[in-house]
Amino acid sequence: MTRLICLGFGLGLLRPGPGTWGSAGAIVLGLLIDRFLGFPVLVLATLAVTALGFWALSRELTGAHEDPSEFVIDEVAGQWLALLFPAAAFWWRDEAIAYPGWVAAFLFFRLFDIWKPWLVGRADRSGGVTGVMTDDLWAGLFAGIATVIAAGIAHGVLM
Repeated sequence: MTRLICLGFGLGLLRPGPGTWGSAGAIVLGLLIDRFLGFPVLVLATLAVTALGFWALSRELTGAHEDPSEFVIDEVAGQWLALLFPAAAFWWRDEAIAYPGWVAAFLFFRLFDIWKPWLVGRADRSGGVTGVMTDDLWAGLFAGIATVIAAGIAHGVLM
């Protein structure tokens, strides 16, 4: 069961780019949660998948220091963290998350997850379960912040 969780229930087996497939699947599921169950449930789901990711990876990566590309539970956690930013903004407006917000969260998350700047790269280099999970959580945080900044620029708030 832990392997299935780490594989994102099979998304990590898709090629090419299992991390991108994991992120895309996370976006779809996150949007469904936000739309039908609401933002508070997405927050709880993000916390739950993060804890589940740490737990499942600790079982699967005993002694390993690398991040197997097929393990995408970390991408799901990071992508949902990024998605929380636009989802929160729309929740405050009592609306379902709109098109540009989730696309920006996805694109920024993939950018930071692949590029691995600053704390993302440091976490990635630390290895082990903590490194595998925290690099994606940092990427998600940076992606969420970048999404809010991009929205502010697009809507003239930060000009």
